[in-house]
Amino acid sequence: MNTTTFKPKIWSQGDWNALFGFGTNILVNMLVLTALLRFVLKLPDEIVFGRILPACGLMLCLSTMYYAWLAYRLAQKTGRNDVCALPSGTSVPHMFVVVFVIMLPISISTGDPIKGWEAGLTWVFVQSFVLMLGGYIAPYIRRITPRAALLGTLAGVSLAFISMRPALEMYMTPVIGVVCFAIILLSWFGGVRYFKGIPAGLVAIAVGTLIAWSSRAVGLDYGGLSLEKLMGSFVNFGFAVPLPAFGHVFSGFEFLGIILITAIPFGIYDLVECMDNVESAAVAGDEYPTTRVLTADGIISLIGCCMGNPFINAVYIGHPGWKSMGGRIGYSAATGVAVILLAWLGIISVVSSIIPLVAISPILLYIGMLIGAQAFQETPKSHAPAIILALTPHLAAWGKLQIDSALGAAGTNAAAVGMDKLAQTGVLYEGLQVMAGGAIISGLVLGAIGVFIIERQLLKAAAFALAGAVFTFFGFMHGETIGVMESPALAVAYLLVAAFMVGLHRFGEASAPVAESVPEKAPEPALQGASA
Repeated sequence: MNTTTFKPKIWSQGDWNALFGFGTNILVNMLVLTALLRFVLKLPDEIVFGRILPACGLMLCLSTMYYAWLAYRLAQKTGRNDVCALPSGTSVPHMFVVVFVIMLPISISTGDPIKGWEAGLTWVFVQSFVLMLGGYIAPYIRRITPRAALLGTLAGVSLAFISMRPALEMYMTPVIGVVCFAIILLSWFGGVRYFKGIPAGLVAIAVGTLIAWSSRAVGLDYGGLSLEKLMGSFVNFGFAVPLPAFGHVFSGFEFLGIILITAIPFGIYDLVECMDNVESAAVAGDEYPTTRVLTADGIISLIGCCMGNPFINAVYIGHPGWKSMGGRIGYSAATGVAVILLAWLGIISVVSSIIPLVAISPILLYIGMLIGAQAFQETPKSHAPAIILALTPHLAAWGKLQIDSALGAAGTNAAAVGMDKLAQTGVLYEGLQVMAGGAIISGLVLGAIGVFIIERQLLKAAAFALAGAVFTFFGFMHGETIGVMESPALAVAYLLVAAFMVGLHRFGEASAPVAESVPEKAPEPALQGASA
């Protein structure tokens, strides 16, 4: 076949299945981020529906259209009609990181949610350049860092900042939350298929919505929905296009010290996971150029950021799943068109007033469970203690956030109450503060030290301890801002640990552990809402 004149089919019958499944995925994610913006960050509706969602819709449309075009070029090059476009969209784990680790704390500390939004824009701005430029170092970092450390620190984020809030919301409204959670578990973990293959996420949302509206008919109020809120949502129903937000992006640079602590390591993690997902597509038969994919994610995220969107774009896991159900090129492009209609016409406003937030919470908890479980499933059993070690900074960060929020609601703070008084009640706030600083890097370094100690590779453990000393000295670890001599005593402690392990390697004797095999990583299923 002459591939230079070959014209691939844009649409196939299987694209309908993939469009419905992938479109539901994108819709759920947009509902989630809308709820986070409105009810967690308390951003005004004119910003959410007039600025952020149109910008997010533009980013998602550019992404899905680009990957449809990339699939078309691959099909043309290979002379095949079975090429499936890479799935992409708003990165769900990072959605929660930027909201709960960056935007919410800054909104609370300044008393201005707009400041939180601006910090989120700057966070994506930095991450975009990490994605575009960091492809050269990501393979090296992946090569020297144990998987347990990389996945362990991500599991800490998933446990503390993705799983906990949805779980609490579910049990505050259990008639909806627990029932919807069972629907999710039965399908995505139990393998149950619902009527005509309807996605479990859609079933859970439909059931939760039905319960919420039915409860009003019998004088109850599950879900906090009302006809008044529904009618009020039509105020945001209209045509809105994204507008440049350069001023807001650069206003967020006043928080750059806080932003860099998370933006750089998460940008590197994005690189690693993007490469994993491209490799997964290659195994399924579609070989995409890694550098082009990484660059596209960075450029598209940067465009969205400059138009007001504080959420980064990412290639999703699940390409083999969409391909197996018949998805080819058209499903990706059609999803982009649908997203533009949802975001630019204000339809999301109406939909979010029909669906209760607690019906979405189980999906978020599922994502947190999946990410957390992966750390243990994809690493040797002997590394489990190191994973627990990597979790601890994130647990400290979550605990500190709860204390700060509670004290802030009472009109005070930890410094005003006094560290001694808090310690007398069992609240070791100072320890939480130190351990929580730069939790993502701290978790990675501590997890790596743990793995190499378990493996008796003391020089490698010492190298990561030395890195911990450097990161701590400049505030990337155990500090709330980047600077010089942020935590000098702790930096010295890491240096002493490094020296001690070098001494043991040189003069001590230790038996090597028995090598443990790690099972081959199974192909990823098409996961609703989960991303790289």
